[in-house]
Amino acid sequence: MKWGKRIGAAVVGMAAVLGVVTAPAQATTAAAPDISLANVKAHLSALQTIANQNGGNRASGRPGYPASVSYVAQKLRDAGYNVTLQTCSSCAGSNQNVIAEWPQGDASQVIMLGAHLDSVSAGPGINDNGSGSASILEVALTLARENPAMAKRVRFGWWADEESGLRGSKFYVNSLPQTERTKIKTYLNFDMIGSDNWGYFVYDDVASVKAVFDEYFRTIGIQTEGDTEGDGRSDHASFKSAGIPVGGLATGAGYTKSAAQQQKWGGTAGRPFDSCYHRACDTLSNIPDTPLEKNSDAIAYALWKLAVGTSTGPDFSLGLSPSSGTVQAGQSTTVTVNTATTSGAAQAVSLSASGLPAGATATFNPASVQSGGSSTLTIATSASTPNGTSTITVTGDGTSVDRTAQYTLTVGDVSVRTFTNGTDFALNDYATVNSPITSTATGTATSPVKVSITGTHTCSEDLRISLKAPDGSTYSVKPTGSLPCTDLGTRTYSVPVTNEAASGTWTLVLYDAYAQDTGTLDSWTITV
Repeated sequence: MKWGKRIGAAVVGMAAVLGVVTAPAQATTAAAPDISLANVKAHLSALQTIANQNGGNRASGRPGYPASVSYVAQKLRDAGYNVTLQTCSSCAGSNQNVIAEWPQGDASQVIMLGAHLDSVSAGPGINDNGSGSASILEVALTLARENPAMAKRVRFGWWADEESGLRGSKFYVNSLPQTERTKIKTYLNFDMIGSDNWGYFVYDDVASVKAVFDEYFRTIGIQTEGDTEGDGRSDHASFKSAGIPVGGLATGAGYTKSAAQQQKWGGTAGRPFDSCYHRACDTLSNIPDTPLEKNSDAIAYALWKLAVGTSTGPDFSLGLSPSSGTVQAGQSTTVTVNTATTSGAAQAVSLSASGLPAGATATFNPASVQSGGSSTLTIATSASTPNGTSTITVTGDGTSVDRTAQYTLTVGDVSVRTFTNGTDFALNDYATVNSPITSTATGTATSPVKVSITGTHTCSEDLRISLKAPDGSTYSVKPTGSLPCTDLGTRTYSVPVTNEAASGTWTLVLYDAYAQDTGTLDSWTITV
């Protein structure tokens, strides 16, 4: 018998003799396991082999993509996951998303992890994004092997056709009823986590989610930065636009490493983070062990922290009443924030709000409560607050856990779906014009989007015109043409778009591809 057990038994026995009631020890979340680097690399090797056997890539709509789906899905089925192959009708080749759910934990509270499984057609995509796909696959298999008690449900997604505009993840999110969307409490995205000249970037969309990853990296002595390069360019944008809190990791793509970042992380300043980004050389030899191993362990740490739990520790719930409201710019609205102790003792809960529209403020009275108490949230808009709908996240920062709830705020009249930019832009030879319009319309943009352009240009055939959606996806409006030349005047176009949110900034991009003829963009209008 070990001395620790002998002494512990003696203390309990003496407490009983003296009539002292002893509190049971608070249960803690099991420590996250180490993720096998060898296993992650084995998955990457399998993806490389698939690319080699299918024309050198795993692009959506090409044979290498469904072979990648089969590999991932079979591994998950063998481990005991409930696996769904969701056909994405808006994706190239109607390829499939892989959705896998571990059948334990509270199904009304889902932590979801995802990575895009496709590559570009130029290469096998072993960093972009075999690295994210292989890492979350091994984390999923490790979860199955460890089989811990789950506080929340865990779901994984491998997305089709990210490289053509986040199509797979958009399709998945848009296919979910609102009741199912609200069950997803956090979505974590992993896109390129094995860059050869790596940095350590953590998505900073939600502070409490970023803090989980930062906590892990602090334990191993690594400083992180927010991920500006990938902001809105990967699949987390599909979830964020639906009001779902997001987070994630990246090691950098085409941006250049600075001298300060070299001092922090090593590597080579003045070079891209990934020298093979979207190139044929994005192969197994492009992946160093260090970032792949540390980020894989960070993913497991976050998953265990957010979803693996115990029913005996202190916990609380957070709710809002009402959960939505409409005001005119300059007005305010109030919301009751309710908390309840769901297990253990009551705890102090500090309240905050994020995701407010421009010119709006949030105040809580009181600013902190004991779980079981309530507070009044006042959201005040200003005269400059733009019309539109925002998803505001209310966070309760407890002593032992954090909880969030969402409030949907609509400002002004969102029934309007036609918007105009009347600012003049010069159309000069070999120059590009970007003319933005901010839409406050709600829901999904109606395809095709209607674009009307008015201007002067003595040879409109010189112009190549495209439309950039709020999430960064680009759609062709008009290619360049051939002689004879015609004046621009007023022209209307129908532009097919795929699962685009109507709200946000739409940008008309005009490029004058030839010399001698110039003009002016007088105005343009979009109907979404």
